[in-house]
Amino acid sequence: MKKLVFMGTPAYATLILQELLKHFEVLALFTQPDKTVGRKQILSPSHTKAFLQQNVPKIPIFTPKSLKDEEVFENLKGLKPDFIVVAAYGKILPQSILDLAPCINLHASILPKYRGASPIQSAILNGDETSGVCSMLMDAGLDTGAILQSVECDIKGKKASEVFELFGALAASLAVETLQNFSKIIPQKQDESGVSICKKIKKEDGLVDLTDAKKLYQKFLAFHPWPGIFLENGLKFLDIELYDEKENDKKGVILSLEKESFLLSCKKGTLRIKILQESGKKPLDGRTFLNGKRLKSADCLC
Repeated sequence: MKKLVFMGTPAYATLILQELLKHFEVLALFTQPDKTVGRKQILSPSHTKAFLQQNVPKIPIFTPKSLKDEEVFENLKGLKPDFIVVAAYGKILPQSILDLAPCINLHASILPKYRGASPIQSAILNGDETSGVCSMLMDAGLDTGAILQSVECDIKGKKASEVFELFGALAASLAVETLQNFSKIIPQKQDESGVSICKKIKKEDGLVDLTDAKKLYQKFLAFHPWPGIFLENGLKFLDIELYDEKENDKKGVILSLEKESFLLSCKKGTLRIKILQESGKKPLDGRTFLNGKRLKSADCLC
């Protein structure tokens, strides 16, 4: 049985790890250090670490702050893995580790498109109807290594949370297939003419205005559940639909009241607002929110 070290942090990586455990001997997990989470700032483990602790506690877990430390290298070298498998780990592997064993990354796009930290969100923001995952032989660059295998699927109209789950399952199957057939696969160099880079998502990226309904809706899909989307006054849109893309005279006008929602104008296009939340208050369906504010059709939301 092939032996491997797995490096990954979020739920996407956990789906891959779960599948690898069925087919290979996982020698160790490398993941990000515990972080404080929520308003109470509770120190919490990564998704992969929590999964292993609860289900396979015998597998050692490493949470180094840096992979450049000599002790980290020696620990990895001592494990003698046949492969190092990486999925959304959040750290760049130094050349010394890349030289220990074939390092295979499961990236959530069809490279060379969307190299970087937010390939799923970027594909949704750009309105791509299809995307996918690929297995890649890692080198010293950022997602620049040769492609081993890839698989595409439809992402039209899906939220990022849904795509992460879908891609996690696809990447899990792809990881097993790539490792089992590694000696037969001929790595293919990436086409540098098709490169695009995506940045890490920040909280402030969720700020929206009411200029373009379609762009706002794509942000809603891309940033669900985090960082979400919100207006400058802090009002959050938790569930919305794109109603149409017609021009309106004004933006922010309540166009029509519905049973549990309402239609809101953007300069270009109209949104159906289903659930929203004021800062520090509970989420409300659209109609209940308007009733509480004594707002009616033709009034301005903000």
